[in-house]
Amino acid sequence: MRAPRDHQAGTGHRGGAPARWRRAAVAAAMVAAAALPLAAGAVPASAAGGYGVTATIPVGDQPTGVAVDPATHTAYVVNSGDSTVSVIDEATNTVTATVPVGFFPQAVAADPAAGTVYVANFGDGTVSVIDVATNAVTATIPVGSFPYAVAADPAAGTVYVVNEDGIVSVIDVATNAVTATISVGDYLLGVAADPAAGTVYVTDAGEDTVWVIDVATNAVTASIPVPGTPWGVAADPADGTVYAALSDSNTVPVIDTATNAVTATIPSGFGPVGVAADPAAGTVYVTNSNSGTVSVIDAATSTVTATIPVGSGPLGVAVDTATHTGYVANYGADTVSVISSGPVPGPIVSGYHTGTGTCLQPAASPPVNNTPAVIEPCNHTAAQDWTIAPDGTIHSATGLCLDTYRQQKASKTPVDLYTCNGHPSQQWKPAHGTLVNTASGKCLDDPRFTTPGARLEIYTCHKGANQKWKLPA
Repeated sequence: MRAPRDHQAGTGHRGGAPARWRRAAVAAAMVAAAALPLAAGAVPASAAGGYGVTATIPVGDQPTGVAVDPATHTAYVVNSGDSTVSVIDEATNTVTATVPVGFFPQAVAADPAAGTVYVANFGDGTVSVIDVATNAVTATIPVGSFPYAVAADPAAGTVYVVNEDGIVSVIDVATNAVTATISVGDYLLGVAADPAAGTVYVTDAGEDTVWVIDVATNAVTASIPVPGTPWGVAADPADGTVYAALSDSNTVPVIDTATNAVTATIPSGFGPVGVAADPAAGTVYVTNSNSGTVSVIDAATSTVTATIPVGSGPLGVAVDTATHTGYVANYGADTVSVISSGPVPGPIVSGYHTGTGTCLQPAASPPVNNTPAVIEPCNHTAAQDWTIAPDGTIHSATGLCLDTYRQQKASKTPVDLYTCNGHPSQQWKPAHGTLVNTASGKCLDDPRFTTPGARLEIYTCHKGANQKWKLPA
């Protein structure tokens, strides 16, 4: 496609949008075509390649963009439908503040060096500046017509905003003033800064081009043709590469920053929009808005190593480069999916009841200390997702650990959930399909001849079917 489809909407931000807002509102058209959405709050059991969704966080209305401040481990999500920014504490995966910003915000960028966050307000031609210490808007900067994307360059002390009128506004973070305007193409959708190279990359959907801007001179130094309509863009300074999402060809071209040439083209899911790079991990995340998935690319091989189901209509994506955790704004679900590598959550399925499909879960939701662990019919919900940590502790979706009642060791001791403390009674070792409790040496047991709802216990290991468990992949 040469031009994203126009937006049709309902009341408030969902209605009355001018046709010229076609880019900002393309999310609605893409969400309508989403093929693989998950229900809000659902957590996929697992994903190939050692990556999975470890949390799903409700945010505001119609989230589009997301940015991460790795210095404070905070994520910022712009909600276009209610003109707010949700502030997420990465340690708890909860929204700790909601900040009103300008009209119809679309994108956000964080500058850890300045302690500020910048929000592109498509509806009123401004950028809101948020102080991360107070979560308050401290300045509102007029920019061009219909600003759509924003990127920060902490090394240069500048912020770059792409506007619908083909102008890139350059903001000095010290003065919160526009110090330069650069004419670039006519249909701008994405921007990324490469502080190491001193360059900025801008995607132009009107000319199927990625423009290169020199930070020192604010001059366009190159135009790179790409084989499709470019949307989001991300730079990997460590690898000397740039990645663009081509929404119509369902591919991601890899650009060599030394030669400004496309060196590879990687197939992705349907309708790729957002891109984020994690240079230290050597990975790139791409949101596939029409697939309801995220593609994880290995930068070394330029191949997709994992495809992760997320929420409906994923658009923006950002990575905390300190923790290697991804955050995905799901426009159609009003949620953020948290993607982590390493242990992947999933169900623990009883070997004895495999034929009828019963899974380990807390007896109450949400569980509290001493909530019994029981078996219930497998239902693919977060309540039945467990993560086995490297130390052998088994964590519920709410963060409590599988434990023996009062740390007892005798056979038929009930198994419950308790605050994770690393005690041997909370450590379980997989062995020949069983789960052996470290403190007692006994196995997690699904009592024979019981029905779903029965409380689990530990019992002398005997390798019977009622002590067999299928663990998360």
